[in-house]
Amino acid sequence: MSEVLIAPQVLRVGLIGAGIGGSLSPAMHMQEGSRLGLDYIYDIIDLQQLGCTVSDLPRLIEDAEKNGFAGLNITHPCKQAAVALVDELSADAAVLRSINTLVFRNGRRFGHNTDWWGFAESFRRGLSGASLERVVQLGAGGAGVAVAHAVAGMGAKSIEIYDLDPAKVSALISQIQSAHPHCVFVAGKDLPAALREATGLVHATPTGMLGHPGLPLDEALIDARFWVADIVYFPLETELVKAAKSKGCRVLDGGGMAVFQAVGAFELFTGRQADSSRMIAHFKSLQARLTVGS
Repeated sequence: MSEVLIAPQVLRVGLIGAGIGGSLSPAMHMQEGSRLGLDYIYDIIDLQQLGCTVSDLPRLIEDAEKNGFAGLNITHPCKQAAVALVDELSADAAVLRSINTLVFRNGRRFGHNTDWWGFAESFRRGLSGASLERVVQLGAGGAGVAVAHAVAGMGAKSIEIYDLDPAKVSALISQIQSAHPHCVFVAGKDLPAALREATGLVHATPTGMLGHPGLPLDEALIDARFWVADIVYFPLETELVKAAKSKGCRVLDGGGMAVFQAVGAFELFTGRQADSSRMIAHFKSLQARLTVGS
């Protein structure tokens, strides 16, 4: 008897944002989809390439929905604007007022945020048992809000937050403090003093990315007494990660957050469990190729 071939399920998703041609999300999603027997199509919808702005987001989302997409990943500068364009928000997305994953299902739109979960899952695996008694966080932008939500949700007792724009710090604290009554949020004023008492340091600014080289703080302030977590993932070994390792700190690079936010989005789109170890290995191989080519 001849073998009967079952055609893989076709599933189409996309990513909407600006300047996203270098995103690793398409490759991560499509390979994992293929491994699970899906005909997985992942489109890039780049506002810059299309000559669009955030004001075009309602039309772009509507087009994707009409064209049978299972969902969309949403990135800068659209994460906040997309909140008003869904029918229902997950509890975490409602707190964060930001979505990075939009699922189309049964004629409705569901907004989720997997960024915070990506950081939390990476932390649990990479810094298991690390103390969250007194955490210092650098950065209060969109990524900073998601990370502070994750750290507080993991049981932090205190998070002291620093940003070049004090208004962002105040806005972050006002936004999420009611969701975490057990955690004390502090607008930072004296970083050296805070780090002398800290059990951990989280970095959530663009410093260290390609094009934004450098350290986000004086290297002399880094001490082996506390762990260090960076959310920058290109390069994986930022100057902060290198410095922290040289000081003997327990260190978490930004790769885990990048992978696990994709894992969360993939599972929301497909309803299937992703193999996170396989996706981590694929991410590292993609990073290695990009590093060699840069």
